[in-house]
Amino acid sequence: MLKDIRPAVSLFLVFTALTGLVYPLLVTGVTRAAMPGKAGGSLIHTGDRLVGSSLIGQEFSDPKYFWGRISATSPYPYNGAGSTGSNFGPTNPALFDQMKARIAALQAADPAQKAPVPVDLATASGSGLDPEISPAAAEYQVPRVARARHMSEEAVRAFVQAHTAGRQLGFLGELRVNVLELNLALDTKP
Repeated sequence: MLKDIRPAVSLFLVFTALTGLVYPLLVTGVTRAAMPGKAGGSLIHTGDRLVGSSLIGQEFSDPKYFWGRISATSPYPYNGAGSTGSNFGPTNPALFDQMKARIAALQAADPAQKAPVPVDLATASGSGLDPEISPAAAEYQVPRVARARHMSEEAVRAFVQAHTAGRQLGFLGELRVNVLELNLALDTKP
């Protein structure tokens, strides 16, 4: 019986080493060589200060900043260790309460804005960490940001357009605006 178990245990150890050590180290080494920024977490620095990642949303509440999607993570917003959706279904009253509260906050921040609130500003993403909003969500916020920054709406719109990313490979996904990158660009405008 021992001679039957020995090959199985040996194969188990060999494949554990291959798939648990060799392969991950190989993939990590290749990605760090081929695309070091992305392999390192797509971190964004301002000078020598780390300000965030282009892959994880951040909470902005100051009127001079564009605001991202609601974060469903806990115990605090945009918690990368707590990535999760709200799991509220479309008929769940808690989802409607959350959406009403977010819409009320957006309307209170800009009472002059009479356009309908884009859905991605009133709902959380599947991960609760979405760093991007739709161009419509950015456009909705342009008047508030322009007033708070004492800029023209056209100038703010130009920043939004410059930071709108297209579809991947020309046909995958939707147009999107990275909120952190847009806000950093506005902060460093000449």
